[in-house]
Amino acid sequence: MSSNAVSRLVQPFLKDRFLHILLLAGVLMAAVNPQQLPAIGGFIDWRTIITLLGLMLLTKGVEVSGYFDFIGRKIVNMLYSERRLALFLVFSAALLSSFLTNDVALFIVIPLTITLKKLSSLPISRLIIFQALAVNAGSLLTPIGNPQNILLWSKSSLSFLGFIAQMAPFGAAMLASLLLLTWFSFPARDIVKAPHTEGYPYQRRLLLSCVALYVIFLLCLDIDLPLYGLLAVFAGFLLLARRVLLQIDWSLIFVFIAMFIDVGLFTRLGAVQPWFADITRLSEGGIYALGIGLSQVISNVPATILLLNYVPSSQLLAYAVNAGGFGLAIGSLANLIALRMAGERKIWLKFHYYSLPLLAWGGLLGWLLA
Repeated sequence: MSSNAVSRLVQPFLKDRFLHILLLAGVLMAAVNPQQLPAIGGFIDWRTIITLLGLMLLTKGVEVSGYFDFIGRKIVNMLYSERRLALFLVFSAALLSSFLTNDVALFIVIPLTITLKKLSSLPISRLIIFQALAVNAGSLLTPIGNPQNILLWSKSSLSFLGFIAQMAPFGAAMLASLLLLTWFSFPARDIVKAPHTEGYPYQRRLLLSCVALYVIFLLCLDIDLPLYGLLAVFAGFLLLARRVLLQIDWSLIFVFIAMFIDVGLFTRLGAVQPWFADITRLSEGGIYALGIGLSQVISNVPATILLLNYVPSSQLLAYAVNAGGFGLAIGSLANLIALRMAGERKIWLKFHYYSLPLLAWGGLLGWLLA
């Protein structure tokens, strides 16, 4: 491997302040509670890490093939106003997340949106923010839309359609609210197209190979052999396009590993154990507020896992942890994926300009509708 390639791999780790904060927090908690160190490997959800890495590689492969450029040009030519384009992308992200899960939806829509930056003068960072919020709103509708719903559904007695019926009022209200906000946040002016665009040529062979690898990867996930699926993807890109392996955000994988470890250490701190024991005695309002609040600290999937140890799966809990996906970026892993993929520092602050009001609105709506 050349020195340039090594530098390209190492630089993101050196510049990733969020990863540095997570590592520091983990070291401090491990120092306070060193007896948990042997259990650290068990805190990591390796299936999630493998799924994330596989999707990152496959999406980057499609991007390198030039297909996102091809689709991006068609979208810009079809939807000539910023408002129409924004509504289309936000609704598409929400719809995809309902049935493909929120992270898969993001790995489709975010690279496509980033491609539009080369083709026009669109406010790309704002579009990505709204797409991150859209997958939170869309994925809450179905039992397979996001990890917390999968957990809640598995612990309930509801059918697939029964779960959708339970979540439909909240999901419809949040999506309608987000589309209304999108309408007012993007002007109706015509899209200013770039006179010249550059990108990878459309490589049909690489695109079809990515589709084939995607099918293999999903099949391996379905039969509970995720590692074999990831190895197949790695082998495919080693043969077809090695540059894909260098261009993905490797530090994001370590951010998620660090998050799993930090959450595991935090929930096992002696100082917080008495608080968890009191959860069973909380009122409905207390559980609802705790579901939203915990999501802002440890993210909504770990919050769901933690709360299901003390309270049964219910509409109230489902609304709480899904509302908790809005607000702070850490509230949902989908937020972190979208903002990291954007590759822009200022987007983190801009995100909260829209997400925090939606958290307040979603929290109120969820409580009234539950």
